[in-house]
Amino acid sequence: MSVYTVKQMARLSGVSVRALHHYDAIGLLRPRAVGANGYRYYDREDLLRLQQILFHRALETPLKDIQAVLDDPGFDLAAALRAHRVRLASEAERYARLVDVVDRTLADLEGEQAMDDKQMFDGFTPEKQAQHEAWLIERYGDDRAGQVIAGAKAHMATMTKGDFAALQAGAATLEADMAKALSQGLPADSDAVGAIMGRWWAWIAKGWNREPTAEAFAGLGRVYLEHPDFTARYEAIAPGLTEYLAEAMRVFTERR
Repeated sequence: MSVYTVKQMARLSGVSVRALHHYDAIGLLRPRAVGANGYRYYDREDLLRLQQILFHRALETPLKDIQAVLDDPGFDLAAALRAHRVRLASEAERYARLVDVVDRTLADLEGEQAMDDKQMFDGFTPEKQAQHEAWLIERYGDDRAGQVIAGAKAHMATMTKGDFAALQAGAATLEADMAKALSQGLPADSDAVGAIMGRWWAWIAKGWNREPTAEAFAGLGRVYLEHPDFTARYEAIAPGLTEYLAEAMRVFTERR
């Protein structure tokens, strides 16, 4: 039977050593054994559990709920995999629609094929948007969340196709830069990461059509940590990115 150290486990799975240590600390994924030297050792059962964790994260399940599912005495691995397949196939269809929207928007911007304004939002279902809004209102209350939602909606309604595409491209660039900083081991409070946060601040201001307050910017970092959609998005880009981003946003607001 193969046995892996935490570094080998990280290389094999793409999950950072930091994230594996965190999973151990909260009891989500404990190593099969810990040597006298303090090294963690994982076996195939641990690999399968980590795979389940990553499937659940991809499907936007909060960590605490993942642990409850995996620790249930009646947990059936094969049944869980079949359920994952059904949900992932559904998500694949949704993302395929979003890719099609991206392609048609680009074709419109480049003058190859006209696209009416309604088609710009084909992949963004009202049900999904309603879920996001309901979560924000439940978490932050009607007044605070309602103001942010109303302001963002009003501003989005005034955007041209080019404005919207530029906003989306800006997000992708910022996310890639943060993932690169994480992979390089740059501290969240480093000057380089702070510079990215300055651009992130400006990007939020552009999307909201007003500068965020320090409280709102740091609070948005907490939303990224707490909302499963955001967590799934950032963890799919790079494991550990959600916590790294939230910490960078917190530090940036303190310094600002």
